[in-house]
Amino acid sequence: MKTGWYAAELRRELGARNRVWAPGRANVESYGSQPVIVYEPHDGSHGNFFDTSYAAIAGRAEWMRRFDKIHAQGRALPKAESGRRWRELDSSMSSDALLMNVFCAPGVVEASAVRRALGIEGDELPVFGWKARVPLASGPGGRVRFDRTEVDMRWGGLLVEAKLTESDFQTRAARVVEGYRDFDAVFERELLPRVEMRAARRRTAVEFAEEFTQEWEEAAADELVAREFQAEIVARAREAEPVEPGYAGYQLIRNVLAAYAEGCSFCVLHDERRPDLREAWFEVMKAVKSADMRTRCKVMTWQELAALLPEELQEFLDLKYGIATCGGADAR
Repeated sequence: MKTGWYAAELRRELGARNRVWAPGRANVESYGSQPVIVYEPHDGSHGNFFDTSYAAIAGRAEWMRRFDKIHAQGRALPKAESGRRWRELDSSMSSDALLMNVFCAPGVVEASAVRRALGIEGDELPVFGWKARVPLASGPGGRVRFDRTEVDMRWGGLLVEAKLTESDFQTRAARVVEGYRDFDAVFERELLPRVEMRAARRRTAVEFAEEFTQEWEEAAADELVAREFQAEIVARAREAEPVEPGYAGYQLIRNVLAAYAEGCSFCVLHDERRPDLREAWFEVMKAVKSADMRTRCKVMTWQELAALLPEELQEFLDLKYGIATCGGADAR
């Protein structure tokens, strides 16, 4: 399936929608041919957030701490007028921002339709960036070890992985994935999607062939020819890197293991314009051994969820994200 194409098309649409949404809100565009709009707080609001969601976030220190995470590509952005460093939640492409826009909005956590759809019991509030403790195989001397992985949200007994424009669920070397204590108890490893991973390493000066060191000394008359030549060089270098086996869908595998260890359910939230992510989900889920664990794993689109949300929030999601409902229903 055309994973890269679906992700690129969604990024293109979100870019266009946010150029309409951004005027009148504090924002800048990133450098590059496909700029991304990022917003900053201004006068008690934030352009990347539904107003009442942002007010609720600002009123809870544990939610506001999610803004501590610095934007990984901050250097590719113009400086904010305030001098503030850009955060990941400032980005119009942030799935974490979308997640908090929805679940921090007043009335959503209390809505019975939302709770039924996600299987929520109890009165706990959502925890964003929850640190799971996924058991690893025993270390030397039988020492218990854990992977302190971050889950996008925990709400009571539900763990949630939120996706928007991310290209995939990541890959990881087999030796890492198979190092989880419960890996073989939960999965039929032969049924999991496998990949070959290139183990990139830094090349020393003596390893560079003449074509690497002299490739751009003479300007080519045809820029396209030069680019194709460069691509061939990169491809040959890539092929020379050692290969090791790996697993696709690593985030799904890891979060299912986190749910298994915690006795929780697990849900992936993705956009219906990303059928590639749904297909990747089923590729991993078909390898889950236990029927009980399979029933505790679910997938839902933002569009399906939006139909259960308050009308004003639905309108915001439609305008800014293109997340429209079919028919819709008020939360109650």
